[in-house]
Amino acid sequence: MQNPSVESTQDMQQRIEQFAGQVVNDLAAAMAGVMTNLGHKLGLYQAMAASGSITSDELARRTSTNERSVREWLNGQVAGGYVRFDPSTNQYLLPPEHAFILANPDSPAFLPPAFDVAASLWHDEDQILAAFRSGKGMGWHEHDCRLFTATEAFFRNGYRAHLTQTWIPSLSGIQEKLTNGGRVADIGCGHGASAILMAQAFPKSKFVGIDYHESSIAVAR
Repeated sequence: MQNPSVESTQDMQQRIEQFAGQVVNDLAAAMAGVMTNLGHKLGLYQAMAASGSITSDELARRTSTNERSVREWLNGQVAGGYVRFDPSTNQYLLPPEHAFILANPDSPAFLPPAFDVAASLWHDEDQILAAFRSGKGMGWHEHDCRLFTATEAFFRNGYRAHLTQTWIPSLSGIQEKLTNGGRVADIGCGHGASAILMAQAFPKSKFVGIDYHESSIAVAR
């Protein structure tokens, strides 16, 4: 019969190693997110989607970027499973299903803007720390501006794909009311993406977007 204390120590060590692996994976994802955001903002994903298989030299030329940096970025993307590499041709490929998510700004599953949401929270870390200590909270208007633009960009395509075509029709009697002329208040409208889409779809109705954040209202207008 095993010594209970030895068995308990072994179990604890295993749990520590498992959780350490989880934290390391989270850290790797946070770092990889920066590379994904760079690929989006430098147009690397879009250039790859338009080109099919491509070398690092050609991708750098098409995006006016440094080849060595692009090569290192590509190799990181291969390691992360975002991009494929053919060693026989020394070419890289962004699979079409990946391009739908990373390179198509009209896709309802276009995800790169979400990385700017995460970036804005890191930028606001000191203010968030202070809010935790004081309990006073942190106003939406106090955040880094990337939070506002990225939130709109992240949700807008989903609204385009589903708001007036699926979500509103699923609400009993609502589509009929809006078609015939109703009044809608969008509280906390931000940049107004949803209110504008509904107003375009239901011209007989009146939509009012309300937000305390003056800059967001300016963008919506």
